[in-house]
Amino acid sequence: MGTVGLSFGSATSGTGFNVSSTVAEIVGNLQNVETPWKTQLTTLDSQDTAISSLGTLFSNLSNDMSSLTDAQGILAEKEGSSSNTNVLTLTAADSSAVAGTHTVEVTNLAATSSGYLSAVSSSSATLSGSITLKVGNGTAQTFGTTTDNTLSTLAAAINASSVGVDASVLTDSSGSRLSLVSGTSGADGNLTISSNSIAASNKVLGYTGTAGTTGVASTGTMDPVGSSSDTLTGSISVTVGSGTKETVVLGDEPSSGAAANTIYTGTSVNTLSTLESTIQSNSTSLGITASTNTAGTILTLTSGTTGTAGTLTVSSSVVDTGSSTLDYTNSVTGEDANLTVDGVALTSASNTVADLIPGVTFQLLAPSTKESDGSLEQVQVVITNYNTDVESTVSQFVSDYNSLVSAMSAQDGNDSSGNPEPLYGSPTLTLLQQQLMSGLNASNPNGSLTAISSNTGTTLTGSISIAKAGGYTLEYTGTAGTDADSTTGASAVAATGTLTAVGNSSDTLTGSISITVGSGTAETVVLGDEPSSGAATDTIYTGTRVNTLSTLESTIQSNSTSLGITASLNTAGTILSLTSGTAGSGGDLTVTSSISDTSAQTVNVPTTSGQNTLAGLASAINSAGIGVTATVVTSDNESTLELTSGTEGSSGALTVSSTVVATSDTLLSSTVTDGSDANTSSGTSATASTATLDSVTEGDALTGSISIKVGNGTTQTISVPANSTTSPSNNLSGVAGAINSANIGVTASVTTTNGKSTLTLTSGTTGTAGDLTVTSNILDTSNTSTTNLDYTNSSDIGSVTTLGISVNNDGTISLDTASLDSVLNADYNSVVGFFQNANSWGMSFSNMLSNAGNSTPTGILALAASSDSNIESTLNADISKENSLISAQQVSLTAELNSANEIMQELPSQLAGVNELYSAITGYNQNSGG
Repeated sequence: MGTVGLSFGSATSGTGFNVSSTVAEIVGNLQNVETPWKTQLTTLDSQDTAISSLGTLFSNLSNDMSSLTDAQGILAEKEGSSSNTNVLTLTAADSSAVAGTHTVEVTNLAATSSGYLSAVSSSSATLSGSITLKVGNGTAQTFGTTTDNTLSTLAAAINASSVGVDASVLTDSSGSRLSLVSGTSGADGNLTISSNSIAASNKVLGYTGTAGTTGVASTGTMDPVGSSSDTLTGSISVTVGSGTKETVVLGDEPSSGAAANTIYTGTSVNTLSTLESTIQSNSTSLGITASTNTAGTILTLTSGTTGTAGTLTVSSSVVDTGSSTLDYTNSVTGEDANLTVDGVALTSASNTVADLIPGVTFQLLAPSTKESDGSLEQVQVVITNYNTDVESTVSQFVSDYNSLVSAMSAQDGNDSSGNPEPLYGSPTLTLLQQQLMSGLNASNPNGSLTAISSNTGTTLTGSISIAKAGGYTLEYTGTAGTDADSTTGASAVAATGTLTAVGNSSDTLTGSISITVGSGTAETVVLGDEPSSGAATDTIYTGTRVNTLSTLESTIQSNSTSLGITASLNTAGTILSLTSGTAGSGGDLTVTSSISDTSAQTVNVPTTSGQNTLAGLASAINSAGIGVTATVVTSDNESTLELTSGTEGSSGALTVSSTVVATSDTLLSSTVTDGSDANTSSGTSATASTATLDSVTEGDALTGSISIKVGNGTTQTISVPANSTTSPSNNLSGVAGAINSANIGVTASVTTTNGKSTLTLTSGTTGTAGDLTVTSNILDTSNTSTTNLDYTNSSDIGSVTTLGISVNNDGTISLDTASLDSVLNADYNSVVGFFQNANSWGMSFSNMLSNAGNSTPTGILALAASSDSNIESTLNADISKENSLISAQQVSLTAELNSANEIMQELPSQLAGVNELYSAITGYNQNSGG
């Protein structure tokens, strides 16, 4: 720290000095101690910004992976099409839908039951009576009280009920009517009207008729009137076939004269009888006849012309001004849709058909058209995986991955001003880069065995059979020839070597082997027949349809002179040895093998104790040289063996059959009851914490250990005693004795009931301070269970390379969409397994992103940010403390310097007074002449 000097000028001038500027200069000098702290805070702030930015990029990548690893996400999406959208259109396909083609024939559509009451001239007409209705096998309900006395209120009452009917009032030029529609489509939703006494004045008499047929006249009836004496108003129009419409008006002819094609009843009071007689009187011109029933309440019309040419078209606006029942007409009968899916006859109550094709929903729009042979058209329904969306998501993953890599690479250099980036040289950055690259390049297991407990002393028996679609290559391993040594007298030795062993001497082989002796010509032996075009140069063919290692050996032996080598098999016929016919280095063999063994290879679980485990089986598979890597993965106290093919794609697909059986001891788990403290208010005493182990059969042999901690004390581990030849000690009593002998503040006791023994631990400290924490790793070796370890295929895809993703020189990646599309079309299930199955590449990569980013408190970036935050808090506290000290010094300095300044300003007057006193004493400066 520098020094500050005071500049007083002339000390006797009386001008003093500038206190505030002097204090500011001193304070500024004191604050220099904070400069490195503030510089470090600036650096940390820049690092925080960089870490936050990288965290966002990691989060983007995690979101991409979530879309791919979610079982209900992008890879579950389906799309579909219909070959005839006039008959059937697809509306949805969920994750349970399976890609494929289906044929659908629609015989008839589903129909929803509906009907209506007779119309009244006004929707506000007052109603009386009631109506009882039900849907299908539902409960009948009755409507129509003094409050529900209009069409609107009656409809509202039906809609508010639980009867399951949608009611509405429909109004047109002919009047208003109550419409009823079942809330349940199909045959099970049919409406039943068990009774109907709804009546109203001003009922419109509708007409219901049938068309004419050959030799039969068209006929129909008007709705009934309430009474034969009811007064009618309005009119009725009748057209016979394609003739002229004729109208009959109930009333007098107007003073202006009759309208064209119109007949008037002419009476002042009109009844149904009046209408009948008027029609009958004009039956010739109208072309119809009319009659009433015995009660005079229903009018029937009959065409005067038979057949379709005489079909009646009737429009009635006749109104009964008296009170009459509003009849119910069933307009549509509920019916199920009938269709066939892939040849299977099915029904649907709705035209919206769900899950007849699993996971697929489609809408029926019309029956299938009939082909010329009378059969129904087959509509093709095609369900496909949603490749476009998958490709878009993978493309976004590649883009976000590259953004992250580029951002991390940028931190490895300098900024635009030439200064190092905030994370330059940071071990955090290096670790992130390593994690990302290793995660991308990780292999995806093709499948795994059933998981087993990793802490129950499990041993295995049996075997596993593994076949690879493209087979495994028989690699050649050899030694060079050596020349004769005249010094030692050693003779020349011929080059020799062997091919990888086959599983069985009968295994089928394909491919070829190329052999060069010394600097000679390469000779090739092909397993198979000579092509029709003739033999290739320097090539020998085995010529058999089924080739084994024995076939190859005999072919080489038969041509040993031209090939310059000899071949031999071991006793089992599983290993082929080649020996050069020329001793010494001049006869060295150069062998290139592309021979593949396409047969399944069986690997037995090792029988040696300690090797009959998952790890031992994995080692045996890896040593078999069959192009398959076995790895044991342990997580959450469970272990499984995973298999990864050494060949990408479908040619590396594994077919695995497992007869492996796992035999496991029983783990004795513990149950702890916490102690309680004394309660003076309730008068209860403190209780001690206890723990019990699972019961075992009395005398069962045990292994393992148990860890016990009392309160906040040190955890103590007690091992199960070794078995004693004189008295068994590796049982529950032996464990209790070992615990009690350890003097760890816990008492162990064993109780036996009905041949079952239970170990109980009691804390020696009562209350919550003596609570026990117990972890049992004790195994009951006398109580074992067995599990068949089945193999579950995961994916034929071993790495992202198969998806068309390649790594560039700068660490970024590229996507070949055509390659990805090809894999999606050829092996979609393997793509799903690659991202979503347990321990798959997708799941592992997602976990890596979570463990690296800042989305979890233990993520690499989250820990780095937390570390920076702690340092920042310490630095800010130091700066705050230093500022407090400087502030106090500033106050003190100001007071002291103000006092000094006052003294300096008073010096001239004080010096003058001293001078006067001195002069008075010494006469100095006085006039001598007095």
